[in-house]
Amino acid sequence: MRSERPRCATRLLFFLWALLCATALPAQVTAVDSVGITVSDMDRAVDFYSRVLTFEKETDREVAGDEVERLFGLFGTRVRMVRMRIGDERIELMQFVAPAGRPYPADSRSNDRWFQHVAIIVSDMDRAYARLREHRVQHASSGPQRLPDWNPNAGGIEAFYFRDPDGNHLEVLEFPRGKGAAKWHARTDRLFLGIDHTAIVVTDTDTSLAFYRNLLGLTVAGASENYGIEQERLNNVFGARLRITALRAPSGPGIEFLEYLSPRDGRPIPADTRASDLWYWQINLRADDPAALEPRLRAARAALLSAATTGLGLIVRDPDGHASLIASAP
Repeated sequence: MRSERPRCATRLLFFLWALLCATALPAQVTAVDSVGITVSDMDRAVDFYSRVLTFEKETDREVAGDEVERLFGLFGTRVRMVRMRIGDERIELMQFVAPAGRPYPADSRSNDRWFQHVAIIVSDMDRAYARLREHRVQHASSGPQRLPDWNPNAGGIEAFYFRDPDGNHLEVLEFPRGKGAAKWHARTDRLFLGIDHTAIVVTDTDTSLAFYRNLLGLTVAGASENYGIEQERLNNVFGARLRITALRAPSGPGIEFLEYLSPRDGRPIPADTRASDLWYWQINLRADDPAALEPRLRAARAALLSAATTGLGLIVRDPDGHASLIASAP
């Protein structure tokens, strides 16, 4: 318990500072551009995302040098980066050719705070699940779950968690009529439609709101409290009860907080996490002027991996250690 006290004090100070900044801060982040996912074998990952999930490769590049080292805070870094699109949304796969990172802990659970996924919208859950079974994906849920109708904000949603070849969590999700963006209900022959959001496990929703809403300028788009056997089987966590909060920038997929009201035994992101570790993800954000945002983040004692002076943007960690790259709008 002693080790948690400094963390709690830091979160409280951060929360109070962000509240003071909130009224003066204009909307800084203009878009969620993409979600960065670390992989160990790029060719294998590209094959999985393109062949199984029908992502399309847009760019394939390798970066190294002083600016890249300072961006990620890793000396001797060389990264192969492949940008892939599905519908209107994108992911960016990152293989750290050097230095190599560590794999996921073998006992990772969905309520550990390094958990993050992207929610891929499908037009037909039965067909999507059959396709995933055909390709022998690793289950993270027992099977697709339909959330109960008593939950006004989530009732009727069907979802299933699974893993890519590196153990990264992914979700397929089907919205019922009346829920989700209108584009998810357009007539189409496609099975995998696009990315609705990326979800992260947080310790405390209010503290995370102080970061993403008050400091970065995202807006709250919805909230619900989910529990019951369907939610437990979806997350594969017995007794799961979640406070879920969705945020959005003016464009791009959403960012969703998953706060486990129970059980509260999820483990924190390791303090020695490096960008090359497979559990490291980053949300790629766009802002008109990242350099103007940097002093506020420093004043709020946010953990910066890099500075905007790199020219590539800055990487900042939220109060739970999730990373975001804030770069200039194109």
